[in-house]
Amino acid sequence: MVPSLITRIIDFFYPPFSKIFDKQTFRYAACGGGNTVLDITLYFVIYQFVLQKQDLPTPFITISAPIASFLLAFLVTFPTGFFLMRYVVFVNSHIRGRIQLIRYFSVVLFSLLLNYIFIKFFIEVLHFYPTLAKIATSVFVIVFSYLSQRHFSFKTKKDKSLPD
Repeated sequence: MVPSLITRIIDFFYPPFSKIFDKQTFRYAACGGGNTVLDITLYFVIYQFVLQKQDLPTPFITISAPIASFLLAFLVTFPTGFFLMRYVVFVNSHIRGRIQLIRYFSVVLFSLLLNYIFIKFFIEVLHFYPTLAKIATSVFVIVFSYLSQRHFSFKTKKDKSLPD
């Protein structure tokens, strides 16, 4: 019920964009954009108010506040992202759910690595404010993620680019 409601709401706003995007790409942009806004919001709240810009000590290592904020936000946005991709965006995929989850998780792991590298680069090399570094990083990771999810995690029968 929730996926169909989300789909109907997104599709309601699709007509003005129909000449620019196909429906699946529009749904991806809406769902991915919503999840990205959630991610950035959580990141900001965790960084500013939960961690109060302080590094997070663990029994093994101390994790910097920007990276800890990113990892904690991920604990929420990973399941919401998979739900939206599986039940709203890539509904025509012929791949079984658990395989989709494994593939989605592998793409997300690589995206995590990209996030880590870009966040460190933007903060430590270019001296961006952490939230701005997260926003800039998201631009690069979103493009990679869309292409990977469409052609790998939630591949359809028409897409012969990768084996099952």
